Amino acid sequence: MRVGIVALLQESNTFIAGATTLAHFEQDTLVEGDEVRRRWADAHHEVGGFFQGLAEAKLDAVPIFAARALPYGTVKAEAFAELLRRMHTALDRAGPLDGLLVAPHGATVSEQYPDADGHWLGRLRQRFGPKFPIIGTLDLHANLSPLMVASCDALIAYRTNPHLDQRQRGIDAARLMARTLRGEIRTTMAAAFPPLAVNIERQLVAAPPCRPLYELTDTMLRQPGVLSNSLLLGFPYADVAEMGSAAIVVTDNDQSQAQRLVNNLARTWWERRREFIGEMIGVEQAVEQAAKLDGPVCLLDMGDNVGGGSPGDGTEIAHALHRRGIGPSFVCLCDPEAVERAQSAGVGASVKLRVGGKADRLHGAPLEADFRVRGLYEGRFEETQPRHAGITKFDQGPTAVVETSNGLTVMLTTRRMVPFSLSQLTSCRLEPGRFRILVAKGVHAPVAAYAPVCKHLIRVDTPGLTCADMTKLEYRHRRRPMFPFEPEMTWTVG
Repeated sequence: MRVGIVALLQESNTFIAGATTLAHFEQDTLVEGDEVRRRWADAHHEVGGFFQGLAEAKLDAVPIFAARALPYGTVKAEAFAELLRRMHTALDRAGPLDGLLVAPHGATVSEQYPDADGHWLGRLRQRFGPKFPIIGTLDLHANLSPLMVASCDALIAYRTNPHLDQRQRGIDAARLMARTLRGEIRTTMAAAFPPLAVNIERQLVAAPPCRPLYELTDTMLRQPGVLSNSLLLGFPYADVAEMGSAAIVVTDNDQSQAQRLVNNLARTWWERRREFIGEMIGVEQAVEQAAKLDGPVCLLDMGDNVGGGSPGDGTEIAHALHRRGIGPSFVCLCDPEAVERAQSAGVGASVKLRVGGKADRLHGAPLEADFRVRGLYEGRFEETQPRHAGITKFDQGPTAVVETSNGLTVMLTTRRMVPFSLSQLTSCRLEPGRFRILVAKGVHAPVAAYAPVCKHLIRVDTPGLTCADMTKLEYRHRRRPMFPFEPEMTWTVG
């Protein structure tokens, strides 16, 4: 039997003025046919899990189409249309299929289709009909929609944050597909949508308040007939009607069991909703705490979370570290202009630079100081260990490492770069363990890389496009009422 593989992944921050174009996908991944296998088969990603799971089940994997772009703004209408055109053209070439394994992100927004993932999954369902098996994976940060659920036979979300289990979830999906095609099971799926937006600061799966919910899902998996279950914590930076939490249960030919169990999950979650309001620590308080701790300390810059679409040039923490001269400290800023000036000055030269704070007025003013150019690099590096998003090869463009006399080291990059790998530092001859304070522009995604070398991690409530305090964001399209925006609302499942 032949099982097709299709992936289209992008996390869209609708509060960003800039738009995601086809070029953003071309810079990351936009491949068809056998190139999908070459690019993804060995990756720590669900698509790699698809290939492994199908091979173990002795089913033929038919790589069709894969596209991914780093988180950024809403996808341009013409870019999304072109992606779907290429997807369906590749499907035309694929020949007869017995099933599809799909990898949407779950928080993609296009100009024409706010529920972009629901739209392209719905197109697949229309193309192949109601009896054709379509099974897929979702990012834990998906904003699940009823259309996504109606378009698939089963959906399985990541269970870790940082996302380190992506390949395993892909294997799980392939195994469900194999059992379905062999007639061993008939998947039935139900979802529930509590009107709850989970603060990004509260989304660490390994710790409360998330951990007790995942323990409940693990217990549920031991019940006869339960094939899979998932919690979707949501992506709060997409101003769409689907934004918020959701739960899924997949059973073997028992829709009533699936609905009853998913309602139980949603009810328990809602009863604990106040535990999912974030705890905020400001910049000065965080730096003060870090100064009193044994290093290295990682300060997680939540308001300039590159993995959530931010520009990666926020300077609020950099200013505080520079003022205090705590040193040695590290921060990475996306600033092509400053890279060019450092390149012109040359390694070893002293140069006055204005770094960061140039993308907009939300992430702090540029930091102006005298720097010594420590090194110039091409900006490419690789990661061999499982890391958030399953990325193995990175390219942040020409890169300069500069430092001040009071111990602040700044990595200047030409492209935005997610802080998912310490190879970002070591490839530029920086030893992470020698710094007292390391700034990582993220919330939970950098933890897999930074926790092994940092004794303490502090999540910092910085301003910006991914600010942790959701009440500072101007939503126009979210569900209403919704907790915590309408804190006194009531809700009953079912």
